[in-house]
Amino acid sequence: MATPNDLAVLQTIFNPSTPFGDIPGLNGEEEHVKDEEQDFDSELLAGAKELERQGVLAAESGDTTAAIEKFSQAIQTLPERASGYNNRAQALRLQGDTAGALQDLNRALDLSGKTGCTACQAFVQRGLIHRLQGQEEAAREDFAMGAQLGSGFAKCQLVLMNPYAALCNRMLAGMVMKLRNPDM
Repeated sequence: MATPNDLAVLQTIFNPSTPFGDIPGLNGEEEHVKDEEQDFDSELLAGAKELERQGVLAAESGDTTAAIEKFSQAIQTLPERASGYNNRAQALRLQGDTAGALQDLNRALDLSGKTGCTACQAFVQRGLIHRLQGQEEAAREDFAMGAQLGSGFAKCQLVLMNPYAALCNRMLAGMVMKLRNPDM
């Protein structure tokens, strides 16, 4: 069984822009994981999880092609399980396939019913992609959903995207600068 620190390291590998330790599901959402997986045959679920674990190890070693292959096999094993799509989206994003990543994230959100740990991660990842593409409103909506599902990173992004907060931060920085350097 992976420790919380192991999970934090894996989260950082797949989501390098998230703060260390922002792991949806560790803060009161464990029951969602069980709910997300209760409808699957236990043998198929174990096989899919093992393939995903192998995919994570491949991604960890820098082999995103092998990671995508393992995640695709996990999806073939349990095509109605959202986690495989979410994980493959991360590997696709690392390879620069934004369109493929978005397609998988949308599928993960559909399968998860937009609830639970996988949905939280998918909303955050999709929000990051939207933000990088300059689609601020779409990013804001995804971060709001991710924040609602428990992501501290999504909450921080919402604050950063708030134009009033940005204006206040600029004003505060200007005031601090004048206090430090009254001659300016």
